[in-house]
Amino acid sequence: MPWAILPRVTLLKAKTKPMSDKNILEVNNIEVIYDHVILVLKGISLNVPKGGIVAILGANGAGKTTTLKAISNLLQAERGEVTKGNIIFKDEEVQALSPNELVRRGCIQVMEGRHCFGHLSIEENLLTGAFTRKDGSAAIKRDMEMVYDYFPRLRERKHSQAGYTSGGEQQMCAIGRALLSKPSMILLDEPSMGLAPQLVEEIFDIVKQLNEKEGVSFLLAEQNTSIALRYATYGYIIESGRVVLDGTGEELRENQDVKEFYLGVGGEGRKNFREVKHYKRRKRWLA
Repeated sequence: MPWAILPRVTLLKAKTKPMSDKNILEVNNIEVIYDHVILVLKGISLNVPKGGIVAILGANGAGKTTTLKAISNLLQAERGEVTKGNIIFKDEEVQALSPNELVRRGCIQVMEGRHCFGHLSIEENLLTGAFTRKDGSAAIKRDMEMVYDYFPRLRERKHSQAGYTSGGEQQMCAIGRALLSKPSMILLDEPSMGLAPQLVEEIFDIVKQLNEKEGVSFLLAEQNTSIALRYATYGYIIESGRVVLDGTGEELRENQDVKEFYLGVGGEGRKNFREVKHYKRRKRWLA
């Protein structure tokens, strides 16, 4: 029987057990509705262990960015709301908090598309990340030097107007700005978007260093499944607002469905048109 006709059930049974006895973030069965009628997330649950790197994977429109915005409480600006479930950060339910209160507690989102202040210099952009801090200018200066140590290119361009820097430099600036808020966890939305492969590797390497050396936990939404699974300790695959598969980075890299649907790796030999139609039909059924 051809491989494409055999239904696999691995994508239908996502695990629900926690990854660690101590999670910095727990998202429990949340639903998100826009404009009171459009159901976007349909019972998303996930955990981020303290000191972990967790990836949310899926195609464009699957619900990755909405999940991050639900956690960071940015949905109201887009007429969205969490209608069911709860979100627990550092053992405290936080879905009713304002975004700035969540930042003060150590959770900050780096938005898709960088969103630097184009008319400000790189250094001025970085300083905006320290707006909520109250530990004095000396501590902020030390953390600024830490950011420059991780991103030497920002030190070189610190007096340049951010709007005239490259996409990679703006992404570094956005992550550095988040670090100036002294976060415990960073929500990173599509960090590879629009960047050259070499820059993507550089940024993910720095994310790994920040995780290992500074103890910052990361929850990242990414379409580039290949690179995300190389750095993530755990991953969740979302289809149409639902988690359809989760596992360690290694488990997901070796999963045959993930290879076919997200990594572009199929069976041996070229497939004919009939097999491609079966493939697409099975993909829709799984979603």
